[in-house]
Amino acid sequence: MTIRENVCRRRRIRRIQWGAGLLLALLVSTAIGLYVALQGSLPQLDGVAALPGLNAPVAIERDGLGIPTIRGETRVDIARALGVIHAQERFFQMDLTRRRAAGELAELFGAKALGLDRANRLHRFRQRAQHLLPTLSAAEQALIAAYTEGVNAGLAALSTSPFEYLLLRATPQPWRPEDTALVVYAMYLDLQDRQWLTESARGLLRDRLPLALADFLDPVGGDWDAPLQGEPFAALSPPGPEVFNTATAISEADRVGLSNHPGATRHPSLSKEGNSYPVNRWALTGETDSPRGSNNWAVAGRLTAHGGAMLANDMHLTLRIPNIWYRATFMYRDAQGQERRISGVTLPGAPAMVAGSNGYLAWGYTNSEGDWADLVLLEPGDSAATYRTPDGPRPFQTFREIIRVKDGPAETLEILETIWGPVLDHDHQGHQRVLRWVAHDLRAVNLKLMELEQAETLEAALDIAHRTGAPAQNFLLAGADGRIAWTLTGTIPRRFGHTGRLPTAWAEGQRGWNGWLEPAEYPQIVDPPSGRLWTANGRVVANAWLDVVGDGGYALGARARQIRDALLTREQFAEADFLTLQLDDRALLLERWREVLLTTLARLTADPRYEELRKFVTDWGQRAAPDSVGYRAVRTFRLAVRERVFAPLIAACQDVDPDFDYSAFRQHEGPLWQLVAQQPPHLLDPRYRDWPALLQDAADAVLTELTADGRPLATKTWGDAQPVHIRHPFSRILPWLSGWLDIPMQRLPGDLYMPRLQTATNGASQRLVVAPGREASAILHSPGGQSGHPLSPYYRAGHDAWAAGRPTPLEPGPPQHRLMLQSQP
Repeated sequence: MTIRENVCRRRRIRRIQWGAGLLLALLVSTAIGLYVALQGSLPQLDGVAALPGLNAPVAIERDGLGIPTIRGETRVDIARALGVIHAQERFFQMDLTRRRAAGELAELFGAKALGLDRANRLHRFRQRAQHLLPTLSAAEQALIAAYTEGVNAGLAALSTSPFEYLLLRATPQPWRPEDTALVVYAMYLDLQDRQWLTESARGLLRDRLPLALADFLDPVGGDWDAPLQGEPFAALSPPGPEVFNTATAISEADRVGLSNHPGATRHPSLSKEGNSYPVNRWALTGETDSPRGSNNWAVAGRLTAHGGAMLANDMHLTLRIPNIWYRATFMYRDAQGQERRISGVTLPGAPAMVAGSNGYLAWGYTNSEGDWADLVLLEPGDSAATYRTPDGPRPFQTFREIIRVKDGPAETLEILETIWGPVLDHDHQGHQRVLRWVAHDLRAVNLKLMELEQAETLEAALDIAHRTGAPAQNFLLAGADGRIAWTLTGTIPRRFGHTGRLPTAWAEGQRGWNGWLEPAEYPQIVDPPSGRLWTANGRVVANAWLDVVGDGGYALGARARQIRDALLTREQFAEADFLTLQLDDRALLLERWREVLLTTLARLTADPRYEELRKFVTDWGQRAAPDSVGYRAVRTFRLAVRERVFAPLIAACQDVDPDFDYSAFRQHEGPLWQLVAQQPPHLLDPRYRDWPALLQDAADAVLTELTADGRPLATKTWGDAQPVHIRHPFSRILPWLSGWLDIPMQRLPGDLYMPRLQTATNGASQRLVVAPGREASAILHSPGGQSGHPLSPYYRAGHDAWAAGRPTPLEPGPPQHRLMLQSQP
């Protein structure tokens, strides 16, 4: 190499080194800048901060899990301080919640959010929220105003915007008073937006099948029911061959060439693509029943050592990080100067304690699954712009909603409204359909729930529950005096002329809603003779009360029955006993299916793999345990049988509507078991020579699915099939952030039909056990942590206790941080 070449080589090396050094310096500088920016969006935990509008200073003490105790002089000051905390810990969560309800997500995320925005903008919840605010009491308006000002003050006090907005290159918009109502509307969407899907499917079922077969496939309940009032319903017998015979049945579509009516359209909330809760129909390892729901139960004081009543509540919702709830304790003086202390869970975006205990009473909820929405079949008027009503033809009211789209043109959505509600879509016969939903009424939202914080008697709390504007819930109360009660919260319509189970026309005035139940008319059960109350989203009442509440899609009663039976086996309970029941993962529903599978496997001897499978099923452990191969096999077998049994019975519905989803019928275990137990030849799929052949085909499908990837059968555990992955919304958009934002995948016990409800994405959003007046012994844990900021020590704090089922105290521990808020710095 010449001297010149050597010099050039060294220069190139130096240039590369300088370039690498500059790139490294740039990366380090960027990382430092990003870290500093992220640090700037962490909440202030100590010291003194200004909060204009306070009547007196407020102290916020956080314990080792980040749970605050908020001490103030008045409830309005507590609301203002809670707004600060919610904003600094959870503002992005609050923003997503209000935007989802209002149909404004595309403004933040772009065109990919348009489908959900179109579906939710139909309800015009932002306008409804603005209209209802003036109807609230002066006290409620003051609480919302203080909370709103606190949220905006807390957001403004951060040095930088919450980290999500840095990644989105967006600026967080201020909180507005109506946004708190939007948070409640979001809960309506979470808890009730499958109701018209169910009613639509019921209508199609009865249009396409003989009535006796439709009734058999869609019972209100069955022998798994565990109601508080009345008895389980007897299982219906399968219809006879004179009603339906699979061997001779010809679908209407094949016979006359009928398919979807040319005028049929489907609102996005009624299709798989636009549904917030996607359905994996007939998948063997995927259950199709809705995982939404909850458990609660209470026992009277005569069943506890201390003489006070005791309550358990675990609300099952979509699991996410941060969690839907934010734990807190409030301390303040009421108007009479009495000090109040309330502990439990709050909902970021609202100033209320949602579930918890005030020392006198404890309260908790499960979704009622009553019928709170109806599909109205419109009859055309004398022109395309009108429709028939009991008072003659009326013109549609037209609203044009502008949906703003990030990095794209805005979209105009035209909404037609009637006296009953917005036009939703057209059904399979081309009938225009309107949605009548309690959420569209002004009385659907208020803050009466907050009065529970100062209630001291069951009677006072029941009256509050009956005046509360929120999604209708099973509401359980436990008193320090040993008394217990159940009732419903929320607005209940008075139906006339129909049950609400099927779409109907209201134009003649013979059907509809006629006002709302008065508080004194609400069903309630106070101090039951057994000293026990329980609910788990199944049917709770019977007879006249059931006529009032209706059937919005009750869950199978398996969870409720398992809870009830456990409560009836003991005469004394402590907090630890209730937590044990919350963690009960016994697979009682599947015991009979295990016996069917074992009997079926005994006939399959040609392949030695069946013998291995039989051993796993024999030793299944009777639990939805993560390490159980047998549980997974039995569960998969039931779903494989279900697919084969129902396919020929619902074919006529799917001919007309490919999106028809029988999983909307949550009572399908009843007809399924009747068919398998009785094995009527005329209802068997003609592909099979007999019912044992169908069962053998299902067992073969189980083995095929479990061994498809070539891995040993011993590795195909329940935990392997359903790892729990709790994710931050951003990791779905930017998967490379998953390791930083998400909870690592975990294999946890539980499944749908047992008290420990657990799926890959849903489960207990909190577990509460409390005897009011004994809060020091109470239990509360939840997934994730208090903070929504991944750099916070409280981002995942407490999660491990929830996953392992370890008790953590309801009451905050010793304070580790103290922040004083005062009106003047």
